[in-house]
Amino acid sequence: MRRAAALRLQAALATAAVAAAAGVVLPAIQASAASGSATGYATANGGTTGGAGGQTVRATTGTAIHAALCGRASSSTPITIEVEGTINHGNTSKVSGASCNTADGVIELKQISNVTIIGVGNGAVFDQLGIHIREARNIIIQNVTVRNVKKSGSPTSNGGDAISMESDVRNVWVDHVTLEASGGESEGFDGLFDMKNNTQYVTLSYSILRNSGRGGLIGSSESDLTNGFITFHHNLYENIDSRTPLLRGGIAHIYNNSYVSLNESGINSRAGARAKVENNYFKNSKDVLGTFYTSERGYWQVGGNIFDNVTWSSPGSDNYPAGPDPQSNTTVSVPYSYSLDGAACVPGIVSQTAGANKGMQVSNGNCSPQTPTATPTTSPTPTTSPTPTTSPTSGTNLSIGAGSDGSSKADGTSYGNVRDGNMSTYWSPAGSTGDISIKWGSATTVSRIIIREASGSVGGIGSWQVINAGTGAVLKSGSGAGTITFAPTSLSKITFRITGSTATPKVAEFETYAG
Repeated sequence: MRRAAALRLQAALATAAVAAAAGVVLPAIQASAASGSATGYATANGGTTGGAGGQTVRATTGTAIHAALCGRASSSTPITIEVEGTINHGNTSKVSGASCNTADGVIELKQISNVTIIGVGNGAVFDQLGIHIREARNIIIQNVTVRNVKKSGSPTSNGGDAISMESDVRNVWVDHVTLEASGGESEGFDGLFDMKNNTQYVTLSYSILRNSGRGGLIGSSESDLTNGFITFHHNLYENIDSRTPLLRGGIAHIYNNSYVSLNESGINSRAGARAKVENNYFKNSKDVLGTFYTSERGYWQVGGNIFDNVTWSSPGSDNYPAGPDPQSNTTVSVPYSYSLDGAACVPGIVSQTAGANKGMQVSNGNCSPQTPTATPTTSPTPTTSPTPTTSPTSGTNLSIGAGSDGSSKADGTSYGNVRDGNMSTYWSPAGSTGDISIKWGSATTVSRIIIREASGSVGGIGSWQVINAGTGAVLKSGSGAGTITFAPTSLSKITFRITGSTATPKVAEFETYAG
């Protein structure tokens, strides 16, 4: 007994030493492995619990994440890694150890098991640096943002995938994450969420995938048919060219997702794949379901979906769209229980719940979100549209005299137009979504903004987020222009992110106030 205790103490001291070297804080008490419980296919095959029951550590660099993995007693010792801050190439180095197999320039979860990575505090952003899961099982990733991972150009990481799984991966739950790029393959990006070479029992839930040429795939080629049993639910796919997902062989359950601006194709079931597609909302998109770019057909079971302004191409030798009146051509039985929201409710629920830094809210299956908890609670009040733009204002508009910038702008518009006090000038994004920001030279407290649309364009702004640009924290989300209030926040830059639109957004004024 004394020898066993000594060995445990020795292992604990070794863990602490490795962690201290990399800046990892080891708290005195354990924390829960993750918020909520896994759903969908991640609950099968023995379930997905991540690092539940193990030690909890804090990491603020990629090297610290690797050190936490390498400091464990074994490669299967449960661990929860709480991540805060920006993880990038400059702070992500290889760490060696018997319980890990890591590499520079990528978060490597390789040949390990029983791990949770969860964003905490002001948020976790993996900037231009991907997460690679390989020869691993029982992994949970929650509440993180992975952005702008490239396979070409500089810097590169993870083959250009935000999150990828390959080579005998089992039981992964990815939940409340934001995966985003800034273009397609020609700009150096690849997939946001890829699964290859015998990856099974995976759930992607309450997440945002946007601004990419490729949403993700299951199977790297028509001969890679060992993947499957994947659930996608309550996710937002927005401004994606294709692969939402691309499914080669295997089975996928796809329900209660919101799809906006799928530019070329959406769910691509091929090479004998079978997809159960139910109660999703597709809007302003093309060829959202079918077999595309191959003659090797796939199959689907459909029900309860809404197709809002969806266009369909004509069938061809390598093109088999399911619409314009999608009908089931297979049946799929799933081995778990789940609650379906009505498709009409899905865009609203997903806008409130999906993505990192949203408070980890989930739907209760009755068209209203609720926060995960061990005891029953009432659902929170849904996010409401702001008050009309005619609401009276008080105080000083802090935007006057400040700076401004944003994402790509439409021709003839300017960032400065949103802070010039002139309702006849405006900024528009280059597409249907985009960012406009107000910035100051020093920290400024803001608790209220007013978004005013240009004359003749009222109603163009759909869903949005107000973001503390310094931390990435979402201060408020909702839909429509007008007055938006939130807890007083000290920041040097505030962003109004348009995530959906009903017409061309035209922001005439972006006013900011301390109270």
